[in-house]
Amino acid sequence: MTTPRKRAAASVAVIAAGALALSACAQGGGGGPAPSAAAGRSQDVQALTRISVGTAEDSRGPAAPEPGAVKGGTVNMIDRDDFSHLDPARIYLNYNATASKLFTRQLTEYKIGDDGSIKLVGDLAVDPGTTEDGGKTWRFTLKDGLKWQDGSPITTADVKHTFERIFAPFTPEGPPYAEQWLLPEGKEYTGPYDGEHLDTIKAVDEKTIEFTLNAPHPDFNFTVAMTGYGIVPEKHDTKEKYDRQPFSSGPYKIVSHVTDKSMDLERNEHWDPATDPIRNAYPDKWHMEFGVQALQSTDRFIADNGDDKNAMTFHNPVATERLQQVTGDPELMRRTVSGLTPYTTFYNINTSRIKDVRVRQAIIKAFPMQQVRQLQGGELGAGKYASTVMSPTVLGYESFDLYGQQTRPQGDPEAAKKLLAEAGQPNPTLVYAYNQTPTQEKTAVAIKTGLEKAGFKVVTKPLNPTTFYDAVGMVNNPYDVYWGGWAADWPTGFTSLSLTYDGRQIADQAPNYSHLNDPKVNAAIDEAAKITDPAEAGKAWARVDRMIMELAPIVPEFYQTYFGLYGSGLGGVEFDPITGEQSPTDVYVKQ
Repeated sequence: MTTPRKRAAASVAVIAAGALALSACAQGGGGGPAPSAAAGRSQDVQALTRISVGTAEDSRGPAAPEPGAVKGGTVNMIDRDDFSHLDPARIYLNYNATASKLFTRQLTEYKIGDDGSIKLVGDLAVDPGTTEDGGKTWRFTLKDGLKWQDGSPITTADVKHTFERIFAPFTPEGPPYAEQWLLPEGKEYTGPYDGEHLDTIKAVDEKTIEFTLNAPHPDFNFTVAMTGYGIVPEKHDTKEKYDRQPFSSGPYKIVSHVTDKSMDLERNEHWDPATDPIRNAYPDKWHMEFGVQALQSTDRFIADNGDDKNAMTFHNPVATERLQQVTGDPELMRRTVSGLTPYTTFYNINTSRIKDVRVRQAIIKAFPMQQVRQLQGGELGAGKYASTVMSPTVLGYESFDLYGQQTRPQGDPEAAKKLLAEAGQPNPTLVYAYNQTPTQEKTAVAIKTGLEKAGFKVVTKPLNPTTFYDAVGMVNNPYDVYWGGWAADWPTGFTSLSLTYDGRQIADQAPNYSHLNDPKVNAAIDEAAKITDPAEAGKAWARVDRMIMELAPIVPEFYQTYFGLYGSGLGGVEFDPITGEQSPTDVYVKQ
């Protein structure tokens, strides 16, 4: 098992990723009409249910060409923040992961089809990996022709080193999975730097790497697609300093990085496109500028002057203040990308305080989601109405609506009153805790009004946004309802449901914020995690999703959406459903 330090840090990192995405995509405002699928690059939502594991043939390079693309030029990327980490072992935020696609490769990665479908393929590996014992032992074979930026070969010694260094004390921010699964019971390990190595990671030869996990994990090949397991060269590992200057295995290398100001990338001449089924790498250079807020970047894209014609953003959405202007202008709409992010947002119901499931179901029935969404920017600013735990971006997702949230998003106070009467609690008191921001102040009023129509007595408790999760993350917190959000670390039900609704993982600051602890749900999670066939596993996780919602531990809020703009001089700007941001892999400068 991992150390408590790493486990706690990882839990916070997942939530931080959701908070980062939400803070950019749901700033409040007037909202606007949904964009037409014919305008700009809009994600095919139905394709998201088509998540599959590819073959060796699917894993071959080069990447499928972008129609009309040409090589050359410089892409300017403008965004709000600098990248908090560049060392892959310290990356758990989607924004950092998006940038890393340009210079960091993993054993596996995701290929997005022209129709938006998602396929797991080999990136450095010749295929998505093989297992013959239900997922306890995994083998990956490296492709021929893989090189670092200095021209030296990428070998399985580098892969072994990569997975051993995630145990080092200086990498607390990364994902916890491989660290938990590769450590034998009772063993303590702090990385390879003192000469100690793990027998659970075996470089069989220069091309074949074998992982022996401490329990079966049938979707470990999805796990190693995370940027947190991006390859790091043993020879050029500078430990703490690696976070500033990673060594490239991808199509670009970092040549300059001024903290909070800019970063510049140039071609890595030793990257071979024949090995890469994901990245096209059309531009010669990338220039990245930081400190640009969403309103600033939106106005620059609208003006479309000078170098901004060749500009895009990874994370900044169209600012709420400009939604109507952009959606009302056909020329601007042709330069937009949109789609569902991996994030589902919701309101946790504290099941350790609200024990009667009928009261919890009444909260869902009465919740005024339509009013909440309008206050947060409409569908473009906030997202599509949610009614499940899993996002449509997860393998096995099944649409259902147990409480009428899709058909009555304005709330159904009369139905809620009936449930409260059945529970013998016609006027229960609820303590609603929220982030004290201008938008959330307005949202709290709407929620209080909507719930009181059903008979609830609502006490609102504003919390400091900087310590919000510290407060609601305590198991014995004094609140009944509070906001949250979650995204799967890879698009299967395991990371959508197991960390957040397994009652055996309830602890202070752990992700089970609703404190759900149901033996049947716990057992169903265990059974679903054992299934090796991805399609069958997806069906099992969908059943777990329904079981959870029947117990009403959350009020599903939104399947969060992204709506972004870019300059007229660029082509191939697409939405990445894995990161929920604009993708750099097919971008080119028009000639």
